[in-house]
Amino acid sequence: MNGRQSGRPTLEQVAARAGVGRGTVSRVINGSPRVSEQTRTAVARAVAELGYVPNQAARALAGSRTDAVALVIPETEARLFAEPYFLDIIRGVSAELAAADKQLLLTLIRSEQERQRFEQYLAAQRVDGVLLASVHGDDPLPDRVRELGLPVVLNGRRAEAEPVPYVDSDNIGAGRTAVAHLVGRGRSRIATVTGPLDMYVARARLGGYRAGLTEAGLPPDEGLVSAGDFTEEGGRRAMRRLLDRRPDLDAVFAASDVMAAGARSVLREAGRRVPEDVALVGVDDSAVARLMDPPLTSVRQPIEEMGRTMARMLIQEIHESTEAAPEEPRRHVLPTDLVVRDSS
Repeated sequence: MNGRQSGRPTLEQVAARAGVGRGTVSRVINGSPRVSEQTRTAVARAVAELGYVPNQAARALAGSRTDAVALVIPETEARLFAEPYFLDIIRGVSAELAAADKQLLLTLIRSEQERQRFEQYLAAQRVDGVLLASVHGDDPLPDRVRELGLPVVLNGRRAEAEPVPYVDSDNIGAGRTAVAHLVGRGRSRIATVTGPLDMYVARARLGGYRAGLTEAGLPPDEGLVSAGDFTEEGGRRAMRRLLDRRPDLDAVFAASDVMAAGARSVLREAGRRVPEDVALVGVDDSAVARLMDPPLTSVRQPIEEMGRTMARMLIQEIHESTEAAPEEPRRHVLPTDLVVRDSS
């Protein structure tokens, strides 16, 4: 009759009884002041009613810093090492964490099983915070990390109204800048190779492309839009579809330099000269852009600085984890700018 039940009660059951989230229960149990007295009382009552006994080892770990931070990239090794973007993010994060005397734990998550295993690792309080790169719209990991009571910062965001702290670049501006440049070069049948549209970054760059067309007085044409996946092969496939549908196109805005490289190879196979027949613009201003033939015009985003900013923001979140949580998540959007080369 006192509310106790058979079997060992879980943190989730305490949260449900108290009417709060799992992370809130964790903060109360670990003595964090980041909860109201009313919430603390509700959790304490639920703990007493259910007879919940916290894991003492986890509590002991939670009471001290590990001085370790996890950087999670949900991609394969092949994608990690083929994509300059990730290497620049790692470089920036690593430099900032080293300056703060923090250890970097790089984690690749390629399956649901690996995600669950990583969540178990986090639940053991083995890191002080988590950085997440390449997040997709349906990725539950950012919310799960917060439920575990750990600070987390995203590279990019899952949606316009992202509830988790993030560092991003002006992706809408990137698309608008690219289109304005191409229009200024006399191009009027401008196509785009997008990233995967379950990612906000891809949707934002596509939105910038469309806004640029509108501002230039060019009619929208969905036949000039082809979805890629931020890989070189994805850029090739998307470019082939564009040439099949709109062989008269005279410019392409690719949402990454790597996809632009794939598009460039298809244009060459089709006998199209860059930039004489088709002008080409990418995004990132990576080593890929500088080494292409001809060198690629690209919208530069400060990727390494994004990594540094993410790490600084997370360190601040960690240091403030025992204080009152801010009402709004921290957001930092870095500017982009166009680097003009011979491809446009």
